[in-house]
Amino acid sequence: MVEQASAWVESPLQMLCAVEAHHAGLLGSATTVVPRAGLRPLKATRKELRRLGLPEGLELAEPRERMPRRVQAVGDAFSGQVQLRWLTSNPGRIVIVDDGLATIRLLELLAAGPHRPLLRARAQPTKLRAALGLAAALRLRLSKLSVFTALNVDKDLEDAVRRVGVEVVRHDFAWLRAQPLSAEGPAERTVVLGTSLVRNGLVHRDRYLRWLTDLAAQEPVAYYPHRREDPVDVALIRERPGITVHDAGAPAELTLRGLDAGQRVLSLPSTAITSLRVLLSPRGVAVEPVDVPDDWWTSRAVPALRSHLTGVSG
Repeated sequence: MVEQASAWVESPLQMLCAVEAHHAGLLGSATTVVPRAGLRPLKATRKELRRLGLPEGLELAEPRERMPRRVQAVGDAFSGQVQLRWLTSNPGRIVIVDDGLATIRLLELLAAGPHRPLLRARAQPTKLRAALGLAAALRLRLSKLSVFTALNVDKDLEDAVRRVGVEVVRHDFAWLRAQPLSAEGPAERTVVLGTSLVRNGLVHRDRYLRWLTDLAAQEPVAYYPHRREDPVDVALIRERPGITVHDAGAPAELTLRGLDAGQRVLSLPSTAITSLRVLLSPRGVAVEPVDVPDDWWTSRAVPALRSHLTGVSG
């Protein structure tokens, strides 16, 4: 009998990591990945993954407005829709596929004890939302939970979550690394990954734009916007001399695989630095984190948050 599994994904990285989880044997021998409808980056990622050729037994379904009744794998453990589904179904085994910084946040909350509600960082929830987050945390502890990640998880944190029964499964994009390179990267030596820190109100827009302008004055720059970057900011960046904006849509892990030795990737704090190092370092491509100067941070970026952001990309 074929073991069936389904995954609900709401970001390009979640979709890619669901494919990797299936390839690693963490899901069923037959897995259906269901993307959330209405998200353009998901459409671009789905198209690119299907072009590469999917692992045996995996299907990328048509996008849907609502998640399936029963899912074994999700990326966003802080989603109210996901948490409600856990409480109204019997998921049994739950696999959390990597979603960047949110994955670290989840591990920290699970390690902190059973009465820490699953809520996003900086969230100001209602009592009802906090109650749902607490119920979801308790549900996870009653399930067989695995967290599938490519991130460098602190050993003390990993040990703490293992003690409460959570399995941490590491991966290094084995499936993606095995795929042939079918597209060349940008011609520019320097590639900059866009950031959501400006739109989230954590970094001053003028400082960030000035840095990009100064960088492009030294050499041509290929710029890949973050999927949550403000379109107005992207338009301003597009107007800067020496900067070519690439509207890829798919995650950097897919679009930048073709970079060659001698090229480099620059990024403000981001978990993409870790994954791109796994994929690009063997090709001789430098992936360099950019330290955020103190005067770039806004008052909303409290010291604890700054430390959390910079700690995942070192």
